[in-house]
Amino acid sequence: MSSPPALKRGIRFRDLALFYVVVSLGVRWTATAAAVGPSVLVVWIGALFCFFIPLAATVMELSERHPEEGGLYVWTREAFGDFAGFIAAWTYWMSNLPFFAGFFYFGAASVLYAFGPRAQALAASPLYFITFSVLSLALITFVNIRSIEAAKWLNNIGSLGSILPLGAVMILAALSWFQFGPAFHIAPAGFIPHLSLGDAVFWSTICLAFTGIEAGSAMGDEIQNPRRTIPWAILVGGAILTIGYIGGTAALLVALPPQAVAGPDGFVNGIRQLSAHLGAPWLLAPIALLVGLNSIGGAAANFSANSRLPFVVGIHHYLPAAFGSIHPRYRTPWVAITVLGVAGMAVAVLSQAGTSVRGAYDVLVSMTVLATLLPFLFIFGAMIRLQSRPVPPGVRRVPGGKPVAIVLASLGFASTLLTLALSLVPSADEPDKPLAKAKVVGGMLVLVGAGVVVFVGAILKARREAIAVPAD
Repeated sequence: MSSPPALKRGIRFRDLALFYVVVSLGVRWTATAAAVGPSVLVVWIGALFCFFIPLAATVMELSERHPEEGGLYVWTREAFGDFAGFIAAWTYWMSNLPFFAGFFYFGAASVLYAFGPRAQALAASPLYFITFSVLSLALITFVNIRSIEAAKWLNNIGSLGSILPLGAVMILAALSWFQFGPAFHIAPAGFIPHLSLGDAVFWSTICLAFTGIEAGSAMGDEIQNPRRTIPWAILVGGAILTIGYIGGTAALLVALPPQAVAGPDGFVNGIRQLSAHLGAPWLLAPIALLVGLNSIGGAAANFSANSRLPFVVGIHHYLPAAFGSIHPRYRTPWVAITVLGVAGMAVAVLSQAGTSVRGAYDVLVSMTVLATLLPFLFIFGAMIRLQSRPVPPGVRRVPGGKPVAIVLASLGFASTLLTLALSLVPSADEPDKPLAKAKVVGGMLVLVGAGVVVFVGAILKARREAIAVPAD
């Protein structure tokens, strides 16, 4: 960008570290994992070393090389050109549409536990889930337009919805262990991972749980001293989410049988049983509300980062120029934010067509895996490609330099490919598996195809305008 927009650098180290926590540490994944059984602890560790650590190293170095606004769009564009950069940004941006609805279904189902058994009648109501999603997105959109300070505080507060419930379940599990022993006997053979087609939605989402640390770099021009702040925030936030995932899953495994934490409301249902078992049922309501806060905070953090991608793409004229507009008073990319918010609300409404709430939840999770992880092929590929280019002065590289960087990025690339393949297998609970697969694959084809059409249209428009300008 020859004339960088006047964005406000309002994000400090604390804000970014908490951003990484709220954007990555989703309590729903601990329940989803615990429902599989003790072998999932081995899978968490495998995902940590095969996906998260390579991703953290990649984001750190690429953010050092290119710390400006745009993150993965800028990295991919530098490595592979404008078209690849646009498709990577387009799919990552669009992944928020199914992501929001899927995350809000989890939050809405959890909040019901705070209002007693009678409220559970809404658990099968599509209208309730749609209303929760639309109102939450409306709030997030307004706050993000208002200012980066307001948005970051929503993210910071939302991080409590991750940290406090997971901390509580670890404490409750420890108390349950000392008073009653483990909920069921775990044989050593139970730690051996197994893979079945019925559990493929889980196996494909385990890496998805570790995504998010790449999102902060999209706000590079709004972070104070991004080259220094991003790596340290990733280290702190990454340590918290690793403890939260592995510790939270282990706690649920110790305290409850796997079937007690299955489904979109599995985490809060587990808390309900565990708190009642310990004679403290009053804990259910505040924890349920915190889990609802986690869904809103996680969506808000993703929203903040992802709305910056169409903003930067708009500046480069591959989207209408209005996307590159900054609000004159609030200094936020208000057009890009508004469009993302409205589109997310539309998907929340349409996602209920022709299926149950549970069926919609599983299809949305599967589609989110595809749409979210596809750009990671570009991210890891960019890491490998850019190793052949000179390193700007003062840029810190991955320890070990080029050979280690290539190995880590290749490991992340392979893990992403495997995860994408597994995400195509429908959930065991899906009554119409061919239809579910058709929705996921068809949705992705439409999404990518729409991106190609938009990019080609922008190129043709630029050529027509160039021809129309009279030569000097």
